[in-house]
Order: sequence, then C-alpha cells, then structure tokens
Amino acid sequence: MRRSEAKPSRAAVEAPALRVLVAGAGGMLGQDLVAASARRGHEVLGLARAELDITDARAVEDLITDARPDAIVNCAAWTDVDGAEANEREAMRVNDTAAALLATAAAAHDASVLFVSSDYVFDGEKGAPYVESDLTGAISAYGRTKQAGETSVAIANPRHFIVRSSWLFGVGGGNFVETMLRVGGEQSEVIVVSDQVGTPTYTPHLAAGLAELIEGEDYGIHHMPASGSCSWFEYAQEIFDQEALECRVMAGTTEMLARPAPRPRYSVLGSERPDRIELPHWRRGLAEYLGERAGVGRGTADRGTPGRGAEEVPR
Repeated sequence: MRRSEAKPSRAAVEAPALRVLVAGAGGMLGQDLVAASARRGHEVLGLARAELDITDARAVEDLITDARPDAIVNCAAWTDVDGAEANEREAMRVNDTAAALLATAAAAHDASVLFVSSDYVFDGEKGAPYVESDLTGAISAYGRTKQAGETSVAIANPRHFIVRSSWLFGVGGGNFVETMLRVGGEQSEVIVVSDQVGTPTYTPHLAAGLAELIEGEDYGIHHMPASGSCSWFEYAQEIFDQEALECRVMAGTTEMLARPAPRPRYSVLGSERPDRIELPHWRRGLAEYLGERAGVGRGTADRGTPGRGAEEVPR
C-alpha cells in the first residue's frame, strides 16, 4: 500500500502493535483483514458470525470487556443489496443499529472503531469521482442502511474510521469474477451492463490498507478503493482476457436487468485526504486473484452479490 507523500502517517513512524478485534472474520474481507493485521505484528481476535452476533448488545459488551481490544474493525454486515429492498428494517438493524453497538462499546473501553462502508451511499449523479466531503444520497435501501451506519458510528465514537470501498472481490467468497468465470465456461456470450461505472477492489489489498489505517489516528471518513475504474462490461471483458476465455461480452443496460434495488450509475471513489492510502490498480488485483484462485482450486461457489464483500449476518 502507498501513503500519499503529502503527509507521513503515524503508523509509518511508530507502527505500534495492537490488539485488534475483527467482527465478521468469516467473510471475504474479514478473513483477509485477520491475515493482514497478523502480518503487521498485531494480536488479532477474529470472530465469525457464529462466534459474535453483533446485534446482541449484551454479547458485544461482554466480549469487548473480556477482550479489551485497542481497535475494533466491523466487517460484519447485511450484504444482500436486492434483499434489503424488501427487508430494510432488518438490514438497518445490522448495518446501523449493530454497528452503533460496536462503536459505543469500543468507546466505553477506549478503543477505536473502523466501519466498512460503501460507494452505494452516493446517488451516482455527480459524474466525477466522489470525495470524502461530498454529500451522501443513497438511492437503495442497502445504501441507506450504510449511510445511517456511518452517522451512528461517528456519533457513538469520536475515534472512528469510516472507510468506503467498492465492488469487492476476493478468494474467500462469491463475487462477480466467479460469476463471469462460471458463465464464460458454460456459454459463448453474455450480456453485462455498461452503464454502471465503479472500481473493483481486491480484498487483500483493501485489508492491507485497513490494517495500516488503524495503527494511526487519522480518524474520519476515508475512501479506499483500488486505483482505476471501469464499467461492469469492461470488468467482464478483462476477466475473460486475463483467463483467455472465449466468451463474447455484449453491452447491456441497467433497465434490462430489472433488479429490485437501484444502483448508482457512477460510483467511482476519489480522495481529497492528504493522508490517503492508495491501493494498487484493480487490474493488478484481478491478476493476483486469478493467480491465487488457480492455486486454491476452481471450486469456489458464487454465494454473494457482486461488489458486497463483508460477511453477512443472519436475517
């Protein structure tokens, strides 16, 4: 990862060892964050949803009282974008209420909290990369729950990091890459939307950035996508090119999909922070993912919604 040279981070100077609690450690990003934090010398307690129900206030308080972490990273979330349209109240319970519980408990024990948020808090109408100070305006239930979670976490704990990223993919879970590889192996052509633009972000790269961020005191909102941007159509083309799959990609429109949840048309994230952490290009992330995938086998199931990479909490 690369810090902007405008301002050296405290982490770069001191790199203190921390006790880090990762909620949602069984998910795609959570698994990578546990590994990334351990590599930086931190003592990591990773808890999957079966080990910590973040919606249970007593369980959260008891766990944090016992573990006494220096930092809590919340990778647990309701991740079903379309499902949230019909279940917004339950999605809000996980992405907002439970996030606030973690942040409040962290504050009570003098710990910082990091909340993983999303590009979907924006409406996609700006037409240029969104920076941290841009006003949010989610157009989907999922986006509204993440937007609410950001506000609640910021109120509950002054030592907060709110990190927005986008279109997550990694070896630990289902994602758009897996969907395209499956389709590309079964069909000669596929229609993919070309009117939604964002940035695919490889979860090990994001996890490394998060593990670095929590070492310092650069609190507030951070945008941390991969470098570059593309449409889903261009993303699919790159997947097939890198894997040398002969599957023709045809451009489609959002309207053709008729999905329950609206998506922002342009949700590329930029950053105005001098202390920003810059991740590698999404094409590099894709190449690393495909290489890692080849190493672990090709049986990964398609179990998730493209671009939503945190572990899902039972609804």
